[in-house]
Amino acid sequence: MILKPGTVVTVDFPGAMGIKRRPAVIVSTAAYHAARPDVIFAVVTSQTAGATSPTDYLLQDWSAAGLRRPSAFRSYLATLPATSVVAVIGQLSDRDWQEVQARLRIALAVI
Repeated sequence: MILKPGTVVTVDFPGAMGIKRRPAVIVSTAAYHAARPDVIFAVVTSQTAGATSPTDYLLQDWSAAGLRRPSAFRSYLATLPATSVVAVIGQLSDRDWQEVQARLRIALAVI
């Protein structure tokens, strides 16, 4: 399975209240994957009312990405083994991926 940035997957995601199977978006690059056995994921949530931080983003093309309901990207990251991917759901649209990258630049100390 080839995993690339912007791919929407289902993963067993660790959180404050334990492990929860949920959609996530891959934010790590092919260069990262070539050197490491793990993948960096960010949360995708259907709890859109709470996604109001400058590092959150309401996905515009959620249905085209394979999500079942309106969803938001949250800059809540986890690094997990690539084998933790349960299923590939879809791919973010170009406009959603660009906005996700913008939110990551706000959240992380990178250019």
